[in-house]
Amino acid sequence: MVEQNLNYDVVIIGGGAAGLMTSILLARQNSDLKIAIVDGAKRLGAKILISGGGRCNVTNRSVVAKDFNGGSRNVIKRVLKTFSAKATVEFFESIGVPLHEEQHGKLFPDSNKARHVLEALIREAESLRVCLMTGCRVENVEVDDDQFRISNSRGEIGSRAVVLATGGQSVPKTGSDGFGYALAKRLGHTIQPTFPALAPLLLNGNFHEQLSGISLDVELSLHTTNDKPKRFTGSMLWTHFGISGPVVLDLSRHWHAAKLTGADPVVRCSFLPKFDSQRMENEILVWADENPTGLLSKKLSQHLPRRFVDALLQELQISSEVTFSQFPKQQRRNLVRNLIERILPVTDSRGFRYAEATAGGIPLNEVEPTTMQSRACDNLFFVGEILDVDGRLGGFNFQWAWSSAAVAAQGLASLFAPSSNK
Repeated sequence: MVEQNLNYDVVIIGGGAAGLMTSILLARQNSDLKIAIVDGAKRLGAKILISGGGRCNVTNRSVVAKDFNGGSRNVIKRVLKTFSAKATVEFFESIGVPLHEEQHGKLFPDSNKARHVLEALIREAESLRVCLMTGCRVENVEVDDDQFRISNSRGEIGSRAVVLATGGQSVPKTGSDGFGYALAKRLGHTIQPTFPALAPLLLNGNFHEQLSGISLDVELSLHTTNDKPKRFTGSMLWTHFGISGPVVLDLSRHWHAAKLTGADPVVRCSFLPKFDSQRMENEILVWADENPTGLLSKKLSQHLPRRFVDALLQELQISSEVTFSQFPKQQRRNLVRNLIERILPVTDSRGFRYAEATAGGIPLNEVEPTTMQSRACDNLFFVGEILDVDGRLGGFNFQWAWSSAAVAAQGLASLFAPSSNK
């Protein structure tokens, strides 16, 4: 049983990536501070354990502000500069977790085990005498005479400073249920509307059902009434519910954002990204000249999965036995349209339950970018996913957690420095 009615210098609410990193970097800078992490889960870091397919994509070789959405790019740039991807690699090396690079610059632990990342973070926090209070659900935070009173399932804790590292709403079974937003609101903050980011998408109809399990490289474009099309390239996976895969996850937050503003988002897909419509039509004519008696389906299957080709031709009522000499102009143009700019009937995403990140949250203009301290409540700090920042797929959201934690740790260290006015 954790002793309650204690006073701490700093209480960090949430023991995920950002919370653990904040405690470690702060304790390294000031070993005299009494620091506690309070978390409602029995075990810390559930989201770390499931990330990257259980391997944990710790960061990316190259991380810049344009890899993120949400808040001010200038603020994001400033935070990232304080603790870069290079600094992240060096940090994890220092706690016994060397990283290696994979496709698209993704950096994973050499062991390929997410639990080694989590275990190293917890081990380092404990070695620095950070108090880890698990199974301790925070119920409210109040300010009384420059002291925070943190009510929780085991009693009450006092603290001179509080860090909200509660995450957003993605994968709520890990503890990210959005309660941190309620705490922030009670302490004077506004909340940007939240919605899923990096989530699989649901499709209307049943075309996708017969293709479940097929993966192919595509270009997706998001068309809205307000902006120029946004384009994304990468691997797409057909599923029983619709579509998933890296390119879909990256597009999903933009679809939700457009839906939220009433911009009528439409998703189009090119299954042959190297071709535009005119070039694709010309290519088919070249195939026809080279081999008039050749089968259309056989030629398409040299470029696309055969099961996809068969399903598409069947939907368009084109025989799989049709030869180029039997292929009329109207059918050819209809095929090209479906290969190069097919509308994917997106109805929604799979929601926060399956999302890897949360878009929206605490606006960056309500936080001091050099310290991550609240501009509405003295000695209150924010780190990680609770802020209105979300990165694309590839380790960027973890880097935001590490970087924002580093800035907050510096801000807290300055707050408790001997020369500070406390």
